Amino acid sequence: MNSDTTDVDHRSDDVSLPPNKIFDLLLDRRRRHALYFLSRRVGAVSIEELADGIAHREGTQRPDDRERISTGLHHTHLPKLVEAEVVAYDPTTERVERLPGCEQLDPYLELAETDDLVHPCRE
Repeated sequence: MNSDTTDVDHRSDDVSLPPNKIFDLLLDRRRRHALYFLSRRVGAVSIEELADGIAHREGTQRPDDRERISTGLHHTHLPKLVEAEVVAYDPTTERVERLPGCEQLDPYLELAETDDLVHPCRE
């Protein structure tokens, strides 16, 4: 676990998300997998480590799959999570960190994770 967070830009800790935004953030399976991974880490992780964790969860270990996951994170999922102020992402250093605002997603993440374990192929 890495606790070095000096290279990740932090925003306001006082963010309250409306329910429709919470559900929008959790709608995508891969974005949920990213949030599950980050919820079990302390401090910033590399986008490569995050992509590897997601690939492992999805049962794929091929390098081209991990590259696709990393690209999707960089261009789609992380910007959406950054905009909601639940994660910080520095594209220069490729470091990602869960922010305190993400805690409000935790009850929904727990329910979604249980459902994902029971129905792993459902989007």
